[in-house]
Amino acid sequence: VVTIKGGTKTERTNFYTALYHSLIAPNIFNDVDGRYRGADFAIRQLPPGQSMYTVFSLWDTFRASHPLFVLLYPDIATEFVKTLITKYEEGNLLPVWELAGNETGIMIGYHSIPVIADAYVKGLRNFDLNRAYIAMKASAEANHLGLDYYKNKGYIPIDRENEGVSKTLEYAYDDWCIAQISEYLKQPEERDYYLRR
Repeated sequence: VVTIKGGTKTERTNFYTALYHSLIAPNIFNDVDGRYRGADFAIRQLPPGQSMYTVFSLWDTFRASHPLFVLLYPDIATEFVKTLITKYEEGNLLPVWELAGNETGIMIGYHSIPVIADAYVKGLRNFDLNRAYIAMKASAEANHLGLDYYKNKGYIPIDRENEGVSKTLEYAYDDWCIAQISEYLKQPEERDYYLRR
């Protein structure tokens, strides 16, 4: 529950309306019996009490919405992290902009990584960090969307890949997040590798 003090009635209405809007997605994707269609299109069964989520517009939400979920709804934020890891295991990459259980491929970066890192550094521990770390590195080491240039040159040439400057910036931030998790996992060589990137 969020309670605010002060402000006009209009300002309080605006605040609570904005809070409501920030909670519209992600939303539950599984049926009441725990079944859902995985990223690999197989029908899968969740363990009792667990949910699968969809609509991860991560480029839009990793900066503010997901950190808000960690602060206000840590149990749900943990379920989001578990969902991201599961989607990696079903589809071989962490989601970038996932909708209805499938990656749309319409945005840049690999911003599942800062969502996971932010949750962990703020104290959410009810997920497998080692599994998450494997997923983070797999997404960072892929060879698509300019990543091959980024890994080899340290930047993405604009004449070789659309949105090269933006992608370089997004990848650099996401790699910094991997480096922070490398520190927690006591992997200094990998921390240094991702910091150099």
